Amino acid sequence: MMVAVTSTTARSGPVRGPLRWLRRRPLDLIDVFVYVVVLNLAIEYLPAVISETFTLSLLTAVLLKVALELVVLLKGVVLARLRAATTRRAKAAAGVLLWVVAAGSKVLVLALVDLVFGDAVSLGGFIPVTLLVLALLLSRATVRRVLSEPPGEE
Repeated sequence: MMVAVTSTTARSGPVRGPLRWLRRRPLDLIDVFVYVVVLNLAIEYLPAVISETFTLSLLTAVLLKVALELVVLLKGVVLARLRAATTRRAKAAAGVLLWVVAAGSKVLVLALVDLVFGDAVSLGGFIPVTLLVLALLLSRATVRRVLSEPPGEE
């Protein structure tokens, strides 16, 4: 006999959709909060980075989260190929592919933001978006490290 386990809330019964997903992956929600903070600091201090409203910056943070997760996943595949390469030619090809993923991810982010939000959001050009992505990933790693420390260790 198989028993299905579902999350429930006091008010509405089983939790479905995004709430169920967020309960299974709370770090993703924290990442989006971190991205919102970093993105809004960039909007405030970098003239090339523009968002017309806070809601658009929140939606941009969600878009960045999804795009960067895909890029990190792809980068992992390319790194595995690089580590598995046995010939110089294969290592060189994987190295070039890694560079293409690294550079292409910035172009992808710019294109996605332009496609989804048009002129309402601008992340600047290649250099500002590269700095923004580095700040997002560094901030995310720092917050995750802080949250993963066991209580009592300071």
